[in-house]
Amino acid sequence: MKNKIAQILKDTISLKNYPEVGFSLEPPRNKSFGDLSTNAALIIAKKVGKNPREIAAVISETLSSYSDIFTSVDVAGAGFINLKINDNLYLHTLTDILKEGRNYGKNKNNLGKKANLEWVSANPTGPLHAGHGRQVCLGKSIANLLEWSGYEVTREYYYNDAGNQMNNLAKSVFARYMQIFDSSFPFPEDGYHGGYIKEYAERIYADKKDSLKNAEDVSFFKEFAEKANFERIKNTLETLGIKHDVFFSETELYRNGDIKNLLSDFKAKGVTREEDGAVWLKMDRDRFQKDKVIVKSTGEPTYRLPDMSYHINKIKRGYDYIIDIFGSDHGDTYKEVLYGIEKAGYDTSVIKVIIHQMVTFKSGSESVRMSKRSDNVYYLDDLIKDVGADATQFFFVMRAANTHLDFDIELAKEQSDKNPVYYLQYAHARICGIFRNAELNFGKDISGSEFDLKKLAEPGAVELLKVLSRFPEEVESVSETLEPHKIINYLNIAAETFHKFYHDNRVLDADNIDTTVARLKLCEAVRTVLRNGFEIIGISAPERM
Repeated sequence: MKNKIAQILKDTISLKNYPEVGFSLEPPRNKSFGDLSTNAALIIAKKVGKNPREIAAVISETLSSYSDIFTSVDVAGAGFINLKINDNLYLHTLTDILKEGRNYGKNKNNLGKKANLEWVSANPTGPLHAGHGRQVCLGKSIANLLEWSGYEVTREYYYNDAGNQMNNLAKSVFARYMQIFDSSFPFPEDGYHGGYIKEYAERIYADKKDSLKNAEDVSFFKEFAEKANFERIKNTLETLGIKHDVFFSETELYRNGDIKNLLSDFKAKGVTREEDGAVWLKMDRDRFQKDKVIVKSTGEPTYRLPDMSYHINKIKRGYDYIIDIFGSDHGDTYKEVLYGIEKAGYDTSVIKVIIHQMVTFKSGSESVRMSKRSDNVYYLDDLIKDVGADATQFFFVMRAANTHLDFDIELAKEQSDKNPVYYLQYAHARICGIFRNAELNFGKDISGSEFDLKKLAEPGAVELLKVLSRFPEEVESVSETLEPHKIINYLNIAAETFHKFYHDNRVLDADNIDTTVARLKLCEAVRTVLRNGFEIIGISAPERM
């Protein structure tokens, strides 16, 4: 609806020979002013040097001729134009929702384009801890948003299997294995203490007995633990309904020569220098304080070089849009990586980096620890078992990624309207209950009958349809900004408006079958929008609660 009105306004501005301008078109704070309000006249006035109210009057005169669209067009204040939309347009939105069903809200803006979303990307040094959950769940919702806007999405997981962390993992498992024979065998200072390390050691012993005792090469322990950890990680992701299409190993960048070739390109372009045996990337002093090391004096690349190489690899794969989701600890470092990609001659405008802030977990007044090197770890599996997959997904997504998140475990468990995910899912379940009662009370499914739109020409129904009509615009807007929490904000308004309608209007009325059928159709539209919104944010749509 809003897009249609915006186009009419653009056409009117062009018709009156006013310059093309960007303008706002939003619902006014006071609903009595109308459905939408625009500042177009004020923006035009600044460009042409005329009185904004006079320009607003000229535009309003033309808009008023669209009597089938607007019931009133008024100039207000300094030159705002308030628009009241014909209720019939909202009534016909119901037909669109029922016809499109599960496709209602989808758009084709990016049809034929390919997007790559890389997220989670935790090194396989252990199971995912609860702190990983925010990135895990954000990525799930964002991948859905991209698909709802037409992208063909590749879900990718990049992991570092070439660094010192993996060596520490191998040494940790080996130490636990050796402690089966000698409890005093030293454990590495930087080792991993989780119970899973002992489990792997015991599994290795059960299969290999003492054949690996005092082994000098611990590569077997590394490979075993890496594989076992990935099985755990994939199982956890699957519990949340997440499956990656590509698992990309850092080792592959060494194997295929990408890192070596990138370093040669940098040298050929003259953007590196050597000092004390290390290779430095020359940084723009307007953007960075100092040059950055990309190869240490030992010959080992820093994280920057493989990360640059990896992103160039993705660019070469032909993606139109490349999205990374990182934690706040990457807030500055990703800028260095993008700079290196630019210096290598590649367009970074196709890359979007989303940085999410940290999460604090609380159970009552107690904070929950998540240290991966401690034996006291709250894993993501633990959280899912405690609150359920839906609550886990919802709570991690319900706030803007760039804000700190307090995850209230006790609230997430609660089966009441105080729990925000319960509140939304209950609205869907309530509608399903209405349809069950309709079939029970009327002895047949009357929801499929023909209906009269005029039976919904009442304030409560029209107000609900106004909210439902906004869903495609919300999806389109949010798929551009990749902020799935805004879908939740919208769904809360939809659920609240439905509950008010249901409270004020009797849906099932044996004495008014025509009205009952029309209201059932409206309920079906609400159920469709809720279900589609749930699909985007990544939660289920229960029929009973």
